[in-house]
Amino acid sequence: MTDVHAVPQAGAIGSNGAATAPLTLEALERAVAARTIDTVVLALVDMEGRLVGKRLTARHFLESTVGHGAESCEYLLATDVDMSPQQGYGLAGWNRGFGDFQLKADLSTLRLVPWQTGTAMVLADALKEDGEPVSVSPRQVLRGQLQRLRKRGLDALVGTELEFMIFKSTYREAWESGYRNLVKATAYSVDYALLDTTSIEPLVRRIRIAMEGAGMNVESSKGECNLGQHEINFRYGPAVSACDDHSIYKFGAKEIAAQEGVAVTFMAKFDQREGSSCHVHL
Repeated sequence: MTDVHAVPQAGAIGSNGAATAPLTLEALERAVAARTIDTVVLALVDMEGRLVGKRLTARHFLESTVGHGAESCEYLLATDVDMSPQQGYGLAGWNRGFGDFQLKADLSTLRLVPWQTGTAMVLADALKEDGEPVSVSPRQVLRGQLQRLRKRGLDALVGTELEFMIFKSTYREAWESGYRNLVKATAYSVDYALLDTTSIEPLVRRIRIAMEGAGMNVESSKGECNLGQHEINFRYGPAVSACDDHSIYKFGAKEIAAQEGVAVTFMAKFDQREGSSCHVHL
């Protein structure tokens, strides 16, 4: 079995055939020495598909985290959407306490974060104290399903289409309003419209270019039916890497929107109009 925590080989192409290759450990070491990268985001995909974890100094990541991992609380895989610990989980809970697990960097996912200065990112797997994977972590659940497929002589290629809505408010303003009376980025449906999406193209273009720089294979973007609604499409690819990109894209789109003073949501059904789909193609 391939050790996903080993150093990726130089010359590899990016996810799903993207032009930008993954960031090798050697390239990261050179960038740290040149002081062009100073921060590494170590990210775990949680039960809601969000990225949680730590921002590490790049020096500490190279000196310690690559070899030994980083500790993190088990509660990250036992919370609700508001990050409140819940009862009933076998991994952790108020009834049995909250221990730690290890976040071990999957170096095949190491990449630049173009929308943050001097920053790289790597996804992590949650490991128990004995080094065994935490079976309920989303990436491990997906790997288990793929193993079942391969026993039947099958494999899975995945493509996702993620629609989102853009609001002319910051995230803080939206929260303080109770998420009421938010102004959408367009006043009418812009499904497939070109001229009418011009006003939000600077934001969407920045997201497209940033995701390419992060090693993803971006194909296109288009307006959608609901007000302020848009979607960005990516090339299909192996299930784990496609789903990794899916989570990083959502995270990155929200960070970029915040930098631009607006907010985006991938919420499935924001209002009575058309919802934002997550189309999954297998």
